[in-house]
Amino acid sequence: MTFDANETAWQNSATQNPDTDPHANDAAPYGGGDPYADYREAGDLPFTELVDLADRRLGAGVIAANDEFFAERENLLIRERAVFDPEHFGHKGKIMDGWETRRRRGADAGHPFPAPEDHDWAIVRLGAPGIVRGLVVDTAHFRGNYPQRVSVQATAVEGAPGPEELLADDVKWEEILPPTPVRGHAANAFEITDGRRYTHLRLCQHPDGGIARLRVHGEVVPDPAWIAALGTVDLISVLNGGTYEDASDRFYSSPTQIILPGTSRKMDDGWENRRRRVRDTNDWVRFRLPAQGAVRAVEIDTAYLKGNSAGWIALQGRNGDTGEWFEIIPRTRLQPDTLHRFVLRAQAVVTHVRLDAFPDGGVARMRLHGSFTESGTAALTRRYEESGAVTP
Repeated sequence: MTFDANETAWQNSATQNPDTDPHANDAAPYGGGDPYADYREAGDLPFTELVDLADRRLGAGVIAANDEFFAERENLLIRERAVFDPEHFGHKGKIMDGWETRRRRGADAGHPFPAPEDHDWAIVRLGAPGIVRGLVVDTAHFRGNYPQRVSVQATAVEGAPGPEELLADDVKWEEILPPTPVRGHAANAFEITDGRRYTHLRLCQHPDGGIARLRVHGEVVPDPAWIAALGTVDLISVLNGGTYEDASDRFYSSPTQIILPGTSRKMDDGWENRRRRVRDTNDWVRFRLPAQGAVRAVEIDTAYLKGNSAGWIALQGRNGDTGEWFEIIPRTRLQPDTLHRFVLRAQAVVTHVRLDAFPDGGVARMRLHGSFTESGTAALTRRYEESGAVTP
């Protein structure tokens, strides 16, 4: 059975209940050829357009796990999809591209199965604290050795706490996904409606098994005190709450990559569109700042885009959802594989910006340097407080 956003949640089907049929959600054994040929996709889910709060490029990490006997916990956050080599074995058994724990056993020979409450866990530090809107628990290539159920708890602990601090008795963990059946060799997607700001997640496998990848899609909620201390910041950065709203083309990569921190490391680590063939048209992408800001300088980077960078760009801005668009940077020639810097003659007060590429082509990164206005700072503070972060 496949699952997509238009179906009733497959977990609610009696035929998928692992208590009545423990193999109901198994995938078929690997039979050769393309290992993804029978992979079960999650369908078209709106929340996957949101930034992955657990992206390693934002600073996320899997900081602890109670067991990683067969495969390391760090594999959970690898950006690329899991790979499978049927001949890859090590001293401990089959080597899998994911996080895999050993088989749990019961207390004694008379009770060989683990107790109902037994489970394995891994703690994930979000790269950007925020509100979780959806999870994808990917069990790719774990066909008969995936967990029977998964659950996820979340907490908000500021600073840089270690595993001992996070596991202390005074830290409050909220369950954002109760123990829920999952399918093997599938993208298991879950919408989250909690609405609070978190810094760490605890992914649990009931009772044991393997998970290939974890994606945590949501909205970044930055700490306004940190931003105020910095002064001039990148107003559109994902880390500060910037988001992409829409784009003319997302064929090769997500426009969200334009506003990621750091510099791109290869050609696909940015935004690249298809070759445009219709004259007098162009590609574009629109972003929303986390709050009203005053832009004083702009950077446009075409790193690693050599024969396919945008020929020219222009940048417009507007103040408010219904404000009129105005020019920030006129149509300007770009050089391939180059960082371009623009100091504005007058600051541009905006809540949205639109980057146009003429006629098409890629941009690796964009930075909007400036500061939040007084009303923008008030809006950031209000959102931070209303997110209801759980504190220990």
